[in-house]
Amino acid sequence: MEELRQQFRRHFPILDIRVHDKPLVYLDNAATTQKPVEVIDAESAYYRSGNSNVHRGAHLLSQQATEAYEAARTTVQHFLNAAHAHEIVFTRGTTEAINLVAQGLGKTLFQEEDEIICSVMEHHSNIVPWQLAGKNIRLRPLPVDEEGNLQLESYESLFNEKTKLVTITQASNVLGTITPLKEIIRIAHNHQVPILVDGAQGIKCCLTDVQELDCDFYCFSGHKIYAPMGIGVLYGKERWLEQLPPYQGGGDMIRHVSFEKTTFNELPFKFEAGTPNVAGAIGLKAAIDFIGSFGHDRLIRAEEELTQYAMRQLKQIQGLRLIGENPHKAAVISFLLEGTHPSDIGTLIDFMGIAVRTGHHCCQPLMDRLQIPGTVRASFAAYNTFEEIDALASALKQAEKMLL
Repeated sequence: MEELRQQFRRHFPILDIRVHDKPLVYLDNAATTQKPVEVIDAESAYYRSGNSNVHRGAHLLSQQATEAYEAARTTVQHFLNAAHAHEIVFTRGTTEAINLVAQGLGKTLFQEEDEIICSVMEHHSNIVPWQLAGKNIRLRPLPVDEEGNLQLESYESLFNEKTKLVTITQASNVLGTITPLKEIIRIAHNHQVPILVDGAQGIKCCLTDVQELDCDFYCFSGHKIYAPMGIGVLYGKERWLEQLPPYQGGGDMIRHVSFEKTTFNELPFKFEAGTPNVAGAIGLKAAIDFIGSFGHDRLIRAEEELTQYAMRQLKQIQGLRLIGENPHKAAVISFLLEGTHPSDIGTLIDFMGIAVRTGHHCCQPLMDRLQIPGTVRASFAAYNTFEEIDALASALKQAEKMLL
C-alpha cells in the first residue's frame, strides 16, 4: 500500500507547496480533497479549446461540449451502477441535491406534520432542507452512542403512519461512522417508506452500488473525490424523479413555454435549469477515471491503513480524547485535547504546516448529544503518508505544551 500511496501522491502538485515555511501536511480531506493534474488539465483543456454551451447548439464546439457533458453523466451512472443515465442529475453538490428532493417532496408527498427519520449524526445540509420544505415537517432522529454507533434497536420504533421518508448519512463527517445502509434501507422499504442517502463522505470510503443498496435517492459532491468544487450528483430512481416537479425554472428544463402554460423537459433535464457547470462535469469524469485507474477498492484500503495507524498514534498522546471509535469508519478522526479549545489547537498546528479542521463541522445536534462545543478533525486521503501522521502527533504534543 505504501507504494500505491506514493504513486498516487505524485499526481497532486499542491502537496509539494510550503505553508508558513513548512511542508504542507494536508489533513482536511473530509472538507475537500485536492485535485490531481488529470482533473486540472481536463478543466483547463475544456476552457482552452472546447468552451461552449451545451444542448441544441448547431455549431461544432457546442456539439463537442454536449458530448463531453453527457459522457460525464454516463461515467457517473457506471460509477454508481445506476440503471439509467437519465437517473443522474447534475447539481452544484450534495447540498443542492438534497434541497432539490426536499422541495420536490414538499410539493408532492409531504402532508401537514408528516415525519422524517434521520440520525443524530446528520450534517446541517441533511437537516435544514427538510425544515424548509414546509408542512411543519417533524424530524425524528435515530440516536447514537458515545462510540459513534447508531442505536438501530430504536430504529423500528420511529416509524408510524406519519413517516414519509428516511434520510441518512452514509458516513459521518465527524465520527467517521459508516452506517449499515442495507439494513436501514431494508427496514424503511418494509414500511413502504423511501430513503435518501447523503453520500458526501461515503462516496470516497465506500464502493457504492445504488441498485444493490436499493436506495431511492443518493447524493454526493465531486470535490470529495478529487473533482472540482461546484459539481455534484443526485441519483434518483426513475419513478421518483418522474414524480418530482422541477426545482428551478429557466432554460433547458422546458419543452414548451407560453404566457399561459409551460411544459417541462424529460429526465434528467427538467432538473438542470440554466447553463450547467460543463467544466465541472468534465472534471468529475476525469476524477472518476483517475480513481478507476488506481482501483477504488485499493484506495479505500490505503485510507483504512492510514486511519488505523493514526488512531494508534493519537491514543498515545496523554490527555487526547478520541470522539467516535466505531471500528467500521471512514478516514476521519475527531478528537479533543484536555484543557484546550479546538480552534487554538488548529491555529497553532497550522503554523507547523498541519492543515486540519476545527469547530462543530456543521453538526450541532451531534455536538449537543456529545455535550462538546466542537472537535479537532483530521481526515485522510490515499495521498497521505504515515510520516504526515507522525508530524500531526508531534505537532499536537507541541501545541499542548504551549497551551497548558
